[in-house]
Amino acid sequence: MTAANERTVRALLDAHGRTYAAEAGIRLRDTPQPLYRLLVLSCLLSARIQASIAVAAARALQDAGMRDARRMESATWQQRVDALGEGGYRRYDERTATQLGDAARLVLDKYGGDLRRMRTAADGDTQALRRLLREVPGLGPAGTDIFLREAQAVWPEVAPYLDAKALQGAERLGLPTDPAELAKLVGEGETASLAAALVRAALDRHIADELRDTG
Repeated sequence: MTAANERTVRALLDAHGRTYAAEAGIRLRDTPQPLYRLLVLSCLLSARIQASIAVAAARALQDAGMRDARRMESATWQQRVDALGEGGYRRYDERTATQLGDAARLVLDKYGGDLRRMRTAADGDTQALRRLLREVPGLGPAGTDIFLREAQAVWPEVAPYLDAKALQGAERLGLPTDPAELAKLVGEGETASLAAALVRAALDRHIADELRDTG
């Protein structure tokens, strides 16, 4: 059964293992700017909106120069609205523009614009990190899970972070639903990619059919 699970996971990663950060053009590293851009992407993905639109909006904010907390905070509300609209993020653009400004202010005031200081404050405790992330305006439980699923690629103490949505995808694919067991099916550093692929499987029932057809 383990061999079959490994084959399923490898096929899943090959087809759907690109992280959402990578889709948004974020080369994730443990440095302030990419971590902040991941935070923004996580806020955008939190809304009831297609992931592709959230990713496009994150790219549009980046292209408009809002790549770190200071630039996001100093941009006008209308500039944020316009960038979100450019990315097709129109249904929630006004509320989200306000939240992004408020979130940037919190990141600046509490962490000097550097989310690594949040990581330090959590001191290796993932639940403490979750609580700190929940303080960010616009980042609810879903957004917190999104951030940690992706951040585990550069914050290894978080791994394996496979939340309820990822485990829903695992169940659909007939894989183990225990995070530790799932993590054993991938190589070191692949857990974030696995999490992204499993979430896609949870959101798209056709992925399970696709893997059965190719298996």
